[in-house]
Amino acid sequence: MLDQLDLGQKISKSEFKTQMDRLGIQLSALHRRLHDLGIPAVIVFEGWDAAGRGTLINELILRLDPRGFKVFANNLCHGDVVAHPFLWRYWNTTPAAGQIMIYDKSWYDAVLSDRIDGATKNDRVSTFYDEIVSFERQLSDSGCLLIKFFLHITKKEQKKRMDELEKDPATRWRVGEVEMRRHRKYEEYLTIIEETLSRTDRDCSPWTPIAAMDRRFAAEKICRTVIDTLEQRIQQKERGEKEAQAMLPVPDVVGTPTEIPTSVLDKVAISKDWKPDQYEKEIDRWGTKLHALHYETYKKKIPVLILFEGWDAAGKGGAIKRLVENFDPRGYEVTPISAPNDTERAHHYLWRFWQAVPAAGRVTVFDRTWYGRVLVERVEGFCMENEWRRAYREINEFEEQLTNFGAVIVKFWLHIDKDEQLRRFEEREHTPEKSWKITAEDWRNREKWDAYKIAVDEMLFRTSTRKAPWTVVAANSKEYARMTVLKTVAEAMAKAL
Repeated sequence: MLDQLDLGQKISKSEFKTQMDRLGIQLSALHRRLHDLGIPAVIVFEGWDAAGRGTLINELILRLDPRGFKVFANNLCHGDVVAHPFLWRYWNTTPAAGQIMIYDKSWYDAVLSDRIDGATKNDRVSTFYDEIVSFERQLSDSGCLLIKFFLHITKKEQKKRMDELEKDPATRWRVGEVEMRRHRKYEEYLTIIEETLSRTDRDCSPWTPIAAMDRRFAAEKICRTVIDTLEQRIQQKERGEKEAQAMLPVPDVVGTPTEIPTSVLDKVAISKDWKPDQYEKEIDRWGTKLHALHYETYKKKIPVLILFEGWDAAGKGGAIKRLVENFDPRGYEVTPISAPNDTERAHHYLWRFWQAVPAAGRVTVFDRTWYGRVLVERVEGFCMENEWRRAYREINEFEEQLTNFGAVIVKFWLHIDKDEQLRRFEEREHTPEKSWKITAEDWRNREKWDAYKIAVDEMLFRTSTRKAPWTVVAANSKEYARMTVLKTVAEAMAKAL
């Protein structure tokens, strides 16, 4: 890719001023339209050390509304790099609808730096590239615009610029041992860069190599590329909105059910060897194990995610309470998930869950989860059918990235039958201290039991993986459900250790 660049291209100072004045007007207008249409955009600047990223980023942002963008300067020395999965810090910085995030080095620098320094094992290289490709595809599928630049200069030009930086006391700090080592390994680094660009160049997130020998030419090329890409996306968005307005509403918000080989829920039953009189003894036994395992996972820096989904009144709250009372309160967090707020709706639906991913050694218990996308949002019609169908793959990729990092994921679906749910609803209504637990929405959801059952069965079928399997808990007996939860979590933590 880089060998196709004409590095000798230049532009005169007078022509540059004329061109940039015109491009600046276009960029400003397109930026406003991007905001009005609610299109998020990511602009990535990668390139050789001393290729002029800072200067070229500045040439671009001078033509943008300062209220509509942020610049993220990637600092790989930050402590959270090793405490969280590879893409965690980048998911947390993705832009909201109508905003632009500009990355001065990005997720690519993390891979490139590690590879040139030999810090990434060969068996992890493909995993990193796969995670990057899925990350960018998920952003693109959700409507985010991705523009990626790689600034290319020769080894001779790089050395010349580094010498100039070292001569000036104000810029000498920018050329350290790391930069000089990369310069010495220029040819080796070039091979790795070419491989990276090739493996991550996709229709939804293509690379644009920039000949950066002449900074005026590079700045003009970057601004022109951003303009062309914004114009194309804005036209697509406007055309799509007109087509959507012309479409008739779809009567079946649940979506056409996919044929599932068998219903998991229909086979749920309490184990025959369950002895109710042994409940307290079993709870104490598994609770004692959990207490010790929590300390060990903390010491070994293993993050643990425990997910609770289930029918309304299935006993999630009680199960969570009996589980976490065995943990050190300084080492866990319970995260209840409700309907997304305005800020969360302005991002990819997984954005808020990436923010809640626990650091190495900590435990996070989720009361409701990202599976709302294929349950509530599917059944209630809060997202399009293509969005919830796409979510199965996105969720599996999300969880795979967590387990690649070493996280333990335990997923529970608490299952009760329809009669038991009715009994618990009525009990809550007639018990003053429990009446707050029952709402009109619970009764309304109950009327859609069959639609939810279809969605749950498909969810279990499509997202139970080897590293993150579902455990369907027979929860008509609260005691059996709580004992099963404690036992399952303890066994998963022990296996990870």
